Amino acid sequence: MEKTADASRNLSLEESWGYDRKTMDYIRHAAAHGLYEIRGLGAKRKLPHFDDLVFLGASMSRYPLEGYRERCSTRTVLGTRFARKPVELEIPVTIAGMSFGALSANVKEALGKAATAMGTSTTTGDGGMTREERNASKILVYQCLPSRYGFNPEDLRRADAIEMVIGQGAKPGGGGMLLGQKVNPRVARMRTLPEGIDQRSASRHPDWTGPDDLAIKIRELREITDWEKPVYIKVGATRTYHDVKLAVHSGADVVVVDGMQGGTAATQGCFIEHVGIPTLAALREAVEALEDMGMKGTVQLVISGGIRTGADVAKALAMGADAVSIGQGMLVALGCNSGTWTDSGGRHQDAEADYRTLGTLPGYCHHCHTGRCPVGVTTQDPELEQRVTPETGAKRARNYLRTLTMELATIARACGKQDVHHLEREDLAALTVEAAAMAGIPLAGTRWIPGKA
Repeated sequence: MEKTADASRNLSLEESWGYDRKTMDYIRHAAAHGLYEIRGLGAKRKLPHFDDLVFLGASMSRYPLEGYRERCSTRTVLGTRFARKPVELEIPVTIAGMSFGALSANVKEALGKAATAMGTSTTTGDGGMTREERNASKILVYQCLPSRYGFNPEDLRRADAIEMVIGQGAKPGGGGMLLGQKVNPRVARMRTLPEGIDQRSASRHPDWTGPDDLAIKIRELREITDWEKPVYIKVGATRTYHDVKLAVHSGADVVVVDGMQGGTAATQGCFIEHVGIPTLAALREAVEALEDMGMKGTVQLVISGGIRTGADVAKALAMGADAVSIGQGMLVALGCNSGTWTDSGGRHQDAEADYRTLGTLPGYCHHCHTGRCPVGVTTQDPELEQRVTPETGAKRARNYLRTLTMELATIARACGKQDVHHLEREDLAALTVEAAAMAGIPLAGTRWIPGKA
């Protein structure tokens, strides 16, 4: 009798797999409000990722480099196909497009300063070019999105590269969002919008419907800039193999592929969690597309979406990327989801009460869309944005980029490489069957790649 009671008690506390607490909360919220969730940042679900790969460091069959005495180059060049002035970087880590509007002007300036200090590029995002970002950034990529907010030929000529954004990893097939609480007078002027009104961008560009039309648009941009600037095409990771081929056909110098772990300032939760494919799978498909076209090395590949560490960067390069782009990691480096912020006197101030006002806690916040960022990163509030100064933010972002670069070079040396771009698939092994199949990398301890003979 006692055993039966214990079994019954255990069963009564067992959570349903199909209707766990998270699913039931979603249903109750939908039933109560008749609205879908909008939030920022990226996917919260666990997906096959670079953590599922490991490097095969040098030992008997390979000869490692001495870490402190032998140089390992990180120099990276993007846009060599048609541009008269390719982008020359000191490191293969770039800062992804995040708009003024999504981020404060202080944060945009801080990212520009950090990128310049490290010899890399930053990217405007939607909404146009700010004077702070252009002045701070030695190398600035100018994005052209379906909205065309703030886009003009003069700023195009002042940029160092152009990025045509077809889609983002967090919301392939969906347009951008900037909710009214972040549309302050300056943002409204730059985007020619009413102040305080939600902005919802188009999901596709208005003046082309396919790769042939896009090729004409790209030639137009090249004419405006006297064929100096490299043209990137950015796609959200879905039908990546075909999309990369079409981007090359359209005349891209560089293809940027953003996996579903990529972040955003605001979009529907159903997009973030259920549309797109993981970065790991998208990277393999993109490389295969370039190899099949004989364009590997002629058209450069930048991968983004969940790149966090120097090991992630090294694995992306080993799989065939020429560079990576980081968004969410940069925001965390600036203080996103931290419990404190630093005032002008260098004192740490507690932010937990502000998080509680949003209904969350440090480490769990995804409330970028509210404009009430407790640490001053994703806000247009004149008081909150002062919680990140350009100088302090630049120092933190620079330290993060420097750490990534040191880790990348350390791994490359351990694999016997004098250049980080010499890392290759042969240097990797997969820890799970899923990662092996997605990445096209042998399962550790075997020569087996699932799905291949």
